[in-house]
Amino acid sequence: MIEIMDTTLRDGEQTNGVSFSVHEKKAIARLLISDLGVDRIEVASARVSDGEFKAVRQLAGWAERAGCLPRLEVLGFVDGGESVEWIRSAGCRVMNLLCKGSLKHLTGQLRKTPEQHLADIAAQVQRAAQAGMTVNVYLEDWSNGMRHSPDYVFQLTDALLQLPVRRIMLPDTLGILEPESVRAGCEAMRTRYPGVHFDFHAHNDYDLAVANVCAAVRAGVSGVHATVNGLGERAGNASLSSVVAVLHDHLGQPTAIREERINHVSRMVEMYSGIHVAPNSPVVGEHVFTQCAGVHADGDSKNNLYCNDLLPERFGRMREYALGKMSGRANIRRNLEALGIEELDEESMRKVTERIIELGDKKEIVTREDLPYIISDVLHHDTQENKIRILNYSLSLAQGLKPVATLKIEIRGKTYQETATGDGQYDAFVRALRKIYKSLDRPFPMLTNYAVSIPPGGRTDAFVQTIISWHHEGAEFKTGGLDADQTEAAIKATVKMLNKIEQ
Repeated sequence: MIEIMDTTLRDGEQTNGVSFSVHEKKAIARLLISDLGVDRIEVASARVSDGEFKAVRQLAGWAERAGCLPRLEVLGFVDGGESVEWIRSAGCRVMNLLCKGSLKHLTGQLRKTPEQHLADIAAQVQRAAQAGMTVNVYLEDWSNGMRHSPDYVFQLTDALLQLPVRRIMLPDTLGILEPESVRAGCEAMRTRYPGVHFDFHAHNDYDLAVANVCAAVRAGVSGVHATVNGLGERAGNASLSSVVAVLHDHLGQPTAIREERINHVSRMVEMYSGIHVAPNSPVVGEHVFTQCAGVHADGDSKNNLYCNDLLPERFGRMREYALGKMSGRANIRRNLEALGIEELDEESMRKVTERIIELGDKKEIVTREDLPYIISDVLHHDTQENKIRILNYSLSLAQGLKPVATLKIEIRGKTYQETATGDGQYDAFVRALRKIYKSLDRPFPMLTNYAVSIPPGGRTDAFVQTIISWHHEGAEFKTGGLDADQTEAAIKATVKMLNKIEQ
C-alpha cells in the first residue's frame, strides 16, 4: 500500500494569499485524518510565528486525544536545536528535517562543505532522538542534485543512514523533472539503498506533478506527497484527488484514502483557502462530470458509452448533463427526468430544445431548475405552478447606515411581510425572507455559492446573470436570474429556489 502524506497545511499554505486560522487548520486536519484517511499530514513549519505555534499546539492536543499524534509532522531546520525545541514545546513528535540535497544549494546558500553540513545534520538528528522524536529528512533540491551532483547526494544519503532516520524524502523542489528523469532518479536511489523508505514530493511547474508521482511509484518509492486541490507555491503541488485516482486506476496501488470523501474535503479547503478550484480540474472540478454534447447523453442512456472509470459516484458526486447550445434532446430529457417531468411530446421537446439553444447562443447559463420556467414560457402553459410569489419589496441604501429590505410575499395564497437589515441589499432581502420562514417554522436553504456573470463592454444597462448554489435537506442545486440590475437578478434566482423547494 502506498503511503500518502498530505502537506496542505504546510506546503499548501505557501500558496500566495493563503493563511489558515487556528480553527481552519484544526478542521482541515480532522477532515484529512478522520474523514479522508490520509496516512500522515504535515501541519506547519517550525519557528514561523507565534500564531503557528498556537495552531500546532492545539492540533497536537487534538491528535493526542484522538490517538493519531504520530501522524502529525512538522518541517524543521538544521538550526542548532531551535526547531527541535519548537516542535517539542508545541507537542508534536515527528520532525521533517530540511537538508540540502544539491551541492549548489549547499555551497550557494549555506556556504559550507559537505562535511560541515553532515556534522550539523547529525547533531540535529541526535537532539531530536534524545527528545523522543521521529525524524524524516527532506533532501531539498534533490532533483538538481541528481542532475548535477549525484556523488554529493549519495554521500549525504550514506551518512543519513547511519543516523536514526525513518524516511528519506526526495523533493523535486523547483518542479524541473519529467517522468523519465523521476523514474531514473528514484530507481538509482532504490537500487543503491534497498529497503529504505523513500517518499517523493512533486511540484507542478511544468504541469507534470501527477505524472511524476506516477513515475516515482513505478520506480518503487513507498510514499508520495500531495495537497488538496493542488495548493502550493508557484504552480502548486501534486493534487491529492488526481494522485489517488491515478494510483488506484492506472497503477493498481491501494491507498487508505476514502474516495467518496474527496469532493467534500476539496470543497472545505476551497472555502477556507479562498482559492477556487478550476471548473475543469480532474475529479473535483465543477464541470468534470458534466456532459455537454447531446450525442454523449444519448450514448450514456443506451450503454454508458461516454463514461470512463472515473465514475462520479466514486467521489461522492453525480453525473450531470449541461443545458446550452450543444444540448440535444437526450441531454434535455435526462434533466427533465431528474425533475420528474416526463410527459413532453416530441413537438414540445423540439420547441424547448430550440429555446435552450437560443439562450446558449446568447451565452446565458441555463440550469436544470430553469427548465420548468422555459417550458411554461415556450409552450404557454403553467407547467411550473408558482406557489410562492414576491408581491412587493423595497430596498434602501444610505451612506453610514445598514441596507434595509422590506418584503411582502405570498406563500400558498397567504401574505406575509417582514423587514430586516443586512450587510448588503440582497443580504437584507434574504434576512427578511428567513424571518418569514422562521415564523412559519420552515427550513430555509443554505446559500453555498453566488456567481455573477457580467458581459464585457462597459455598458451599465447590460443584462447580468446571477447563478446561486443552494443546499437543502441533503440536496445541492442551482437557480439563476437575469436582469439589468444585479440584485434583481439575485432575487429572481431566489424566487425560483423557493418554488423549487415548495414542489
